[in-house]
Amino acid sequence: MIELDARFSPDALAGLGVFSHIEVVFHFDKVAESEIHTGARRPRGNPDWPAVGIFAQRGKARPNRIGVSVCRLLSVKGLRLTVRGQDAIDGTPVLDIKPVLKGFLPRGDVTEPAWAREIMKDYR
Repeated sequence: MIELDARFSPDALAGLGVFSHIEVVFHFDKVAESEIHTGARRPRGNPDWPAVGIFAQRGKARPNRIGVSVCRLLSVKGLRLTVRGQDAIDGTPVLDIKPVLKGFLPRGDVTEPAWAREIMKDYR
């Protein structure tokens, strides 16, 4: 569930309900400054995976603490969005919401290393 605060009117969400998916930009507000990575690390600390730069992975300990998630939009009612697949914990501040448009999706093949496919194999 994503709920806009009172500074918005329901008009801010007008027309969004006809989209199947939204992109949610959010702030990893629970990540302490001491946890931030600016170099390379092994994704999820797994010694079987290579050390890769923080910008080559989608971990929460990013220098800007900004996360992005594409999720299914189930409904829009007033200032409340019901979604599925949002990759954030309850109470995470949402910075922006955008409709997913096919024209902005990648064209052609998307490539990724084996460790990235392994991370996502059981991800829902």
